[in-house]
Parts: sequence; structure tokens; C-alpha cells
Amino acid sequence: MIQFPNCKINLGLSILEKRKDGFHALETVFYPVALNDLLEITKTINGQQTELVEFTSSGNSIPGDVSSNLCIKAYHLLKKDFPQLSPVKIHLHKKIPIGAGLGGGSSDGAAALSMLNDLFQLQLSTTQLIHYAAQLGSDCPFFILNEACHASGRGEIMQSISIHLSNYTIALIHPGIPISTGWAFQQITPAIKEKTIASIIQQPMATWKNELINDFEKPVFEAHPSLAIIKKYLYEQGAIYASLSGSGSSLFGLFPKGAILNPSTAIDKLKMDII
Repeated sequence: MIQFPNCKINLGLSILEKRKDGFHALETVFYPVALNDLLEITKTINGQQTELVEFTSSGNSIPGDVSSNLCIKAYHLLKKDFPQLSPVKIHLHKKIPIGAGLGGGSSDGAAALSMLNDLFQLQLSTTQLIHYAAQLGSDCPFFILNEACHASGRGEIMQSISIHLSNYTIALIHPGIPISTGWAFQQITPAIKEKTIASIIQQPMATWKNELINDFEKPVFEAHPSLAIIKKYLYEQGAIYASLSGSGSSLFGLFPKGAILNPSTAIDKLKMDII
């Protein structure tokens, strides 16, 4: 079984308060974007492998202990409740940049849950899959729905929102700078905003530049000034709205459909995906 887990961008991101459970209360709008990994999961005949999960990967290098991969965690999470799950082989071809604020790892983990549900005919509902996804990570539940939605809580409370960017070109720029989400949260002083993202997102896109803010931009740009240069470049090229995605380091610009971005010495060595 093969799926192509996609990434996301954040349209605004407000960190509102530090919760008693250690997580942060936030508000954002998640929007799915068609930059994809490839995930394959197959059953293994009993006795052909000693481990419950045989994991391999290709494409972009995946740092850290392989046991921390969300695809593997998704299997073990379901295995606790469904001991009949037989061993599997998982192969992940990684194209979505890592540590880039695009939710690639979360997307892979959510896709693994959905695929295992289908592969073993567990008959889990969307609500149940969202419950499991929330145990993997705050961004994971979004990828079960995988449609534009307003998110609150720690990101797991979602409501579908009517916003369509199909008439725009989305330019994604990944500068190759990994940003630690933990570090990024440590730089933030949570605060309730005068205006909610839910209200701003309903305004004309031309107003978003000055009002639809990602709280991570200030500390991330201070630590990595080149990222501020990229955002400026996107606006110089005619973006209607540009922003850091998540805690970074990827940035995106929303352009009129069919826009062509000109080369720049500031970004000529950086990866750009035009969607």
C-alpha cells in the first residue's frame, strides 16, 4: 500500500498561553500543500522478520534515532489496542524538508495511521484516527482531515474553514536551515491577541500582510537574518502575502496564478518549490 503524504503551511500562528500540561495554546489556520513524501507499508509473512517494524528510508536524510520516527510510533500505538497487527515493512521516501515548519513528519505519521487502518481493516472512524494522531503530535490530527481548517487548543481542535488558494501560486522556499521547534517555543512570550486569526483570515488577502502574523517570525528572523531577506524577496517579486511556515525555516508566498519568480543572488542557492 502506497500513499503520498503532503505538507502544510500555516496562515498565521498565534501562541496564546502556556498550558498546565506543558503544551502551548495556539491559534492557526492549516492549509494543505501538494509537496509530498512517499510512504509504502506492506504486511510481512510471520517468521520473515524478527522486528515488528522493518523501516527503511530514501531521499532526504532523516536525523535522529529511527525508533522516534512517527511512522514507527504509529504502528506501535495501534498495536497496543490491536494486538492482531502482524509485522510490517515501512519504506519512507523523504522529499518534504525536515525541520522546515511544513509538518512533513506529522504528515507521515498520520498517513501511517490511515494506511494501517486500511491495511488491517481496523474500521477506525475519522474521529478515532484523530484521537490516535493527537498522541503522535500536535500537528498530526490536521493531516487526518487534510483540508483547510482553523486550529486551536494545541492544534488538535479543528474546524473546517472556507478558504481556497487554488487561484493562487504558492511559492515555497526552504533555505536548508533546520529550526528546533522546542527552541522556537522557548523564544516566545505567549499573549492573547487583540484580533483573532479566525477573523483576519476572512478579510481580503491584501490586509493579511500587516495583520496575519506568525509569532515565530520575530525570534527566528533574529537568529537567522537571511530568512527575513527571503521574505522581503517574496514581496519584491509580487507576493500578496508571505510568511514563515510553522516554526520555520521554510517561507512561502502567495502570488497571482501563473506568477514567475525572478532569480536573486540572495536565494539562488536555495530550494524553491512552485505549486
